[in-house]
Amino acid sequence: MKNTEHNLSRRSINPATRLVLGGRDPFANHGFVNPPVHHVSTVLYPTAEDFLARRAKYVYGRRGTPTSEALENALRELEGPECAGVALLPSGLAAISTALLSILHAGDHLLITDSVYLPTRKFADGVLKRYAIESSYYDPLIGSGIAGLMRSNTRAVFVEAPGSLSFEVQDVPAIAAAAHAKGAVVIMDNTWASPLYFRAFDKGVDLSIQAATKYVGGHSDLMLGTVSANAATWERLKETVYLMGLCVGPDDIYLALRGLRTLGVRLAQHYQSGLKVARWLQQRPEIARVLHPALASCPGNATWQRDFSGASGLVSIVFKPVAGLAVHAFLNELGLFGIGASWGGFESLAIPFDCSSIRTATTWVPEGPTVRLHIGLEDPDDLIRDLELGLAALNACRTMSQDDYAVAAAARRSRSSK
Repeated sequence: MKNTEHNLSRRSINPATRLVLGGRDPFANHGFVNPPVHHVSTVLYPTAEDFLARRAKYVYGRRGTPTSEALENALRELEGPECAGVALLPSGLAAISTALLSILHAGDHLLITDSVYLPTRKFADGVLKRYAIESSYYDPLIGSGIAGLMRSNTRAVFVEAPGSLSFEVQDVPAIAAAAHAKGAVVIMDNTWASPLYFRAFDKGVDLSIQAATKYVGGHSDLMLGTVSANAATWERLKETVYLMGLCVGPDDIYLALRGLRTLGVRLAQHYQSGLKVARWLQQRPEIARVLHPALASCPGNATWQRDFSGASGLVSIVFKPVAGLAVHAFLNELGLFGIGASWGGFESLAIPFDCSSIRTATTWVPEGPTVRLHIGLEDPDDLIRDLELGLAALNACRTMSQDDYAVAAAARRSRSSK
């Protein structure tokens, strides 16, 4: 860290180095490597005149501290020079809702990709609808064709690339060009790739969101969302965060700063392991399709190759037709994959899903049951052996009656409780 500013131009430093340097100034903190954690609400002023004039860098704990500023500065550097500011929110969904509320007004129209994260859809159809903001959904692969859906009151277009669960890769630059031509703002959920693998502002995005709960934190121990804004949207975002009284506790910010330092090496491992497991799954006779943007068979793969520099550890599998009990047997047999929501931590996860009932602009008709996997930091060969055991249980269940399955499941629960 010493003399970095003198010896290297900040703009010439690669992203991996930015992750290490961002938001840190050890010699402003007695040489301590990590920024201190400030637990604070009240800030004192030396005189009444100073208080009335707010002559202080920090005015109140909710308005920012050296700890929150360290993370904001680190993320701003990672996003690139087009980023004018970063807001920290209590969760990924809080980041999504705040970004939308900073742009939209009563009477506005919002376009949202049909493959969006389900809570985003629920927020739009629930809260935004109550405030006379209309939301319409579009085919995630529409590209520049989105121009035909723009209305005179379309205020924003929401993109998520790739899509939640089904992993369609959107042509963000084409969508952004069409949106900007009509005066609309582009908001993106960039959690999957992070700014390391997708440079949102370079691709025309105005507000870039991360559920930092996931890869930024990386250890399944914090809740955090971030919104990065360009110059055109930053002031409105900052004002919305302030007026809604939103802030993040210093301990969660510290955990995010800790996670950020290793984001580059962790994400690279998730990428390599995820792709190895995905390619292995493609060869399995039980699997109809594997959904992973880096696979040529995935919708939007050419766009992924053009716009992204890597992938995360998420992959979905579509089984060939099989009873739901067999999928349960597959999941229950897994020893290294936990069954739980979220992703981005060091541990592997698996959940069943079905997005056929929530699509409105497109139709989701998979060949069979679907499961999403998060490939963690375990050795991928061990994960493959674990999946082999799960698939063996799935195959054994094909001829099993429901009563036999219930007996086997009870025995499994008994073993796991000991």
